[in-house]
Amino acid sequence: PFGLSHTVTSGIVSAKGRVIGAGPYDNFIQTDASINPGNSGGPLYNMKGEVVGINTAIIPYGQGIGFAIPIDTAKPLIPQLVSKGEVTRGYLGVGIQPLTPELAKSLKLEESKGALVSDVTPASPAAKAGIQAGDVIVSFDKKAVEDARALSALVAETPVGQEAAVTIFRNGQKQVLPVVVGKFPSEKSEEESSTLPSQGKWGLQLQDLTPQMAGRLGMKAGQGVMVAGIQNGTPAARAGIHQGDVILEMNRQPVHSVEEARQLVAKAGEKDPLLLLVKRDRGNFFIALTL
Repeated sequence: PFGLSHTVTSGIVSAKGRVIGAGPYDNFIQTDASINPGNSGGPLYNMKGEVVGINTAIIPYGQGIGFAIPIDTAKPLIPQLVSKGEVTRGYLGVGIQPLTPELAKSLKLEESKGALVSDVTPASPAAKAGIQAGDVIVSFDKKAVEDARALSALVAETPVGQEAAVTIFRNGQKQVLPVVVGKFPSEKSEEESSTLPSQGKWGLQLQDLTPQMAGRLGMKAGQGVMVAGIQNGTPAARAGIHQGDVILEMNRQPVHSVEEARQLVAKAGEKDPLLLLVKRDRGNFFIALTL
């Protein structure tokens, strides 16, 4: 952090299983060890020197509140990253919510365990399997579903194309439905990803912000474009742009779509810097890309 290499800070684990609104797979270790800009991706390790987490986020307006991805969550993803350069997550196609004691009672359930289905995406794996809004999922692939967050994690780690048994309660009756897990729709193949022209020159791979993506970021759809990938050794990589950043402007012109980004890049001079306004986490900043 701040250009100081080989920095070690100390602290304690303040809590486990933290939900911070980062997405459907929230499950963070909270620590009071100092985490600063530049620490992201660094290890969180115990007194034995064993890596127990990957430093990921902080609350900028607080002190001593940092978060790390548990190593047990990260390790299963490493083979995918090594072999394919990306993570493919399983997809069910349901909107879910926590099952409160009041809801459980109204649904004629004895306990408030499981995930309540509030919505089913048309033509999704869940829809094809016959899952309906109002169903309560209590088991997935023979693993108990304690709550909504547990279901998200179980589905995400299931290989695409695998059939899983989903145990539900509907109208107080237990049913088991077979479902074939799909691929999470926001994960595009390399051929489907929208890229800027001359990707080898700038190294930016972009995609339009969907309403779901924008909602998670506290933004409106069409308010910028998402950085879906960075090519190593390019101006974007050297400038420090990260995957997941949102580009709001190019050369002081608002960007609403990948197509607009293409047009703005085409207008830029071959030898002129490309000035970007970038949103990352809770702040905006400018970056100039130069060849």
